[in-house]
Amino acid sequence: MIGELRISEASVRRGGRVLFEDVSLVLEPGEACALTGPNGSGKTSLLRAVAGLVRLEAGQVGFGASEPAEARASALHFVGHQDGLKPARTVREELAFWGVWSGGTEAAAREAAEAFDLTRLLDLEVRRLSAGQRRRLALSRLTAAPRTLWLLDEPLSPLDAVWRGRLGEVMASHLAGGGMILAAVHDPLPVATKSLELVA
Repeated sequence: MIGELRISEASVRRGGRVLFEDVSLVLEPGEACALTGPNGSGKTSLLRAVAGLVRLEAGQVGFGASEPAEARASALHFVGHQDGLKPARTVREELAFWGVWSGGTEAAAREAAEAFDLTRLLDLEVRRLSAGQRRRLALSRLTAAPRTLWLLDEPLSPLDAVWRGRLGEVMASHLAGGGMILAAVHDPLPVATKSLELVA
């Protein structure tokens, strides 16, 4: 369990260019933050820095009393703009892989399949899914293996209006249980949020 997310005066440089600098944010249990800004402003890079996948040029990322390596390994989910799914696997295989890899259970994976309306698709190969179905499959790992902090890159794309609303219900439940969400977005999240804008 992560007690908080604290980003302190963070800067990231990619390809010789500073994407952003002196960015600070504190997220506490039950809070969500919408990370906004134009394309190229560093939204994805900030998410990846929190996840430990991008090195900060300056500043720090902390997780309360938890050691960063431990928090990243066991207490956060990162769902990128690319879904990170294997096209040749079936939906069932993908759910099983992400559930086991993230420390979940078979029962939780089944519940996630039901929650994201994937049960009838379990034997279908990922390559045969629509864009919206693939996104639902990627997002299902959030509940298949519960973790405190969700880092989400454009989670609403390409979901339709119904599934945006249902994802909002999943997010609200996560926040009510003391979870935290940091999401890079162009469209407003379907839950109450703080806002952090990056400027290109």
